[in-house]
Amino acid sequence: MGQRKGNGPAVRQAVEYDLVELVRLRALLFEDLGGDFFSPASADDDWLDALAVVLKEQLTSDAVRILVVDGDGDGDGDRGLAACGIATIEQRLPGPHLRNGRIGHVIGVVTDPSYRRRGHSRSIMRSLLDWFGEREVARVDLYASAEGEPLYRELGFTHHPDPALYWRP
Repeated sequence: MGQRKGNGPAVRQAVEYDLVELVRLRALLFEDLGGDFFSPASADDDWLDALAVVLKEQLTSDAVRILVVDGDGDGDGDRGLAACGIATIEQRLPGPHLRNGRIGHVIGVVTDPSYRRRGHSRSIMRSLLDWFGEREVARVDLYASAEGEPLYRELGFTHHPDPALYWRP
């Protein structure tokens, strides 16, 4: 049974039955982001199998929250998912700027194109922020697409003060 936040769509925790749709939506996220970093021309689809394995493991993890909104259906009983959001909590070392060392990460929120502009991402994000709050997370980080940034700013996200670099072996 999904939970409603205000008048928004029903949000529920994902279950193993949702795996195929979760993989589909996650792939859609990278297609939407595009570019050589998120969707390299040399990439094949073998990462989708690895994604399914990891998502299945994380469905029951206390440090991961995967939320979904069900689709409306097309008359044949297969509703699919309209949207999903994935978040994790990482335990780092406490410091003066991070008293308990708990950092939340929104790994990705994506809505199927046919369900966009209906409040699904907003409902998922509010539920994820509630989850972070219940676990006393000191900070929540995310990377925002140009389309998603206005929503995240409305929810209180601001520019991150830490300079970020990355390395790939």
